[in-house]
Amino acid sequence: MSFPETEILNQLITRILRIEDVTSLDPHQPPGFLMRYRGQLLDEDSASAYDLLADLLAPYNLSPHFRLEDGRHIIYLAPKQPDPKPDNISTNVILFVLTVLSVMLAGVQIDGPLPTDVLGQMLILAKNIFTGWPFALSLLGILLSHELGHYFMSRYHKTPATLPYFIPFPFSPLGTMGAAILMRGIPKNKRVLFDIGVAGPIAGLVVAIPVLLYGLTLSTLGTIDPNPNGFLEGNSLIYLLAKLVVFGQLLPAPVEPQGILYWLQYFFTGRPVPFGGLDVFIHPVAFAGWAGILVTALNLIPAGTLDGGHVVYSLFGEKAKKAFPYIVGLLIVLGVFWSGWWLWAAMLFWLGRVNAQPMDQITELDPVRRTIAYAMIVVFVLVLTPVPFMLLAP
Repeated sequence: MSFPETEILNQLITRILRIEDVTSLDPHQPPGFLMRYRGQLLDEDSASAYDLLADLLAPYNLSPHFRLEDGRHIIYLAPKQPDPKPDNISTNVILFVLTVLSVMLAGVQIDGPLPTDVLGQMLILAKNIFTGWPFALSLLGILLSHELGHYFMSRYHKTPATLPYFIPFPFSPLGTMGAAILMRGIPKNKRVLFDIGVAGPIAGLVVAIPVLLYGLTLSTLGTIDPNPNGFLEGNSLIYLLAKLVVFGQLLPAPVEPQGILYWLQYFFTGRPVPFGGLDVFIHPVAFAGWAGILVTALNLIPAGTLDGGHVVYSLFGEKAKKAFPYIVGLLIVLGVFWSGWWLWAAMLFWLGRVNAQPMDQITELDPVRRTIAYAMIVVFVLVLTPVPFMLLAP
C-alpha cells in the first residue's frame, strides 16, 4: 500500500479511534489483514463506530474488523469480500420434494400388520402414502418455520444466507434429518449473530407447541405393553407439562404411584420402562410436535455453530469455549442411556469446536438481547430430552 493511501486510511481511522500504534501486515498470510491499528475507540457506542468506519472504507473496497486484545481496541483492515454468487435453488427444491415424500412415508397409517417381505411392505407404504400428510404437514411446518426464522433474520441484517436445505432420511421414524441454511457472509457483530441464531428456535417453537397441544387432544391413553418392535417417545419438561395440561396427570404414569426419585431416574435414564402403566398413544400430529421440540433441543446444544452455540458465544464470548469439554462429556454420559448421544458427541468434537467470528467482536449484546439469551438457556433446559427413544422390548 502506497504512502498516500496509508495516510488517507490513518485519517479515516482517527475519526473513531485514538491511535496508539499502526502496523502494516502481509495480506497473503492468514487471516489476510492489511493494517492493524491499536488504541481506544472515541465513542462508547462501538456498533455505531463500526458502521461509520465501514461506510468510510467502502470506497476503498476495505472492511474493518474490530477486536479487543489486552484491554485495547484493535482495528484490522482487510480487502472486502466479494458478494456471493446467486444461489441455484433447484437443489433446494429437489431436496424439499424428496423430504416431503420421505416424511409422508414416515407418517403412513396402516391398519393391520405389514407383510413380512420387503416388496410387499414397499407396496403397502406406497399405496397408503397420502395417509401420512397430517404428520408431514405438521413436522415440515415446524422445520420450515425454524429455518425461515434464520433466513429472514439473515436477510433483515443483510447477511447473505442460502435458502433451507432439507435432508430426506427415508424409512426412519421421522423421515428427515432436519434442514439447514448456510450463512454465506460474516455476521457484523454479536448482536447480529445472536439474532440470526435465536430466530430459528423461537420461530420453530411458536409452531411446535400449538401443534403438540393440538395433537395431544387427538391422542388417546393406553397401557404400556412390551412390544419387540415398539418404542416409547422420551420426555422433556415441556412435553411432560403439555401432557399434564391436556390429560391432567404426569405421563407415563406407573402402575403404582411413585415419588420424586422415581421421576428423576426415569427422566434422565428412561428406566425402568413402566410396563402396565398409562401413557399417551401419540397421534401423528402430536408426534410431529414432539419431534419439533426434540429438534429445537438438538439445535440449542450450547456448542459450536449450532444455534445454542451462537447464543452462548454472543453472550459470553470466548469464555463460552471453556464449557465445550463439559458439554461433550455430558453427551457421552447420556449416551449410556441413548446411544444416539455418542454420535452427537462425535459430531461436536469434529465440527463443534469452531464458533462463528463476527467482524466486530467488541460490540456486546444490549440488555434486551442478554435477557433473551438467558431465557433461551432456560428454554434449552425445558426442551432437552435426555432419552429421546426407549425400546419396549420385554
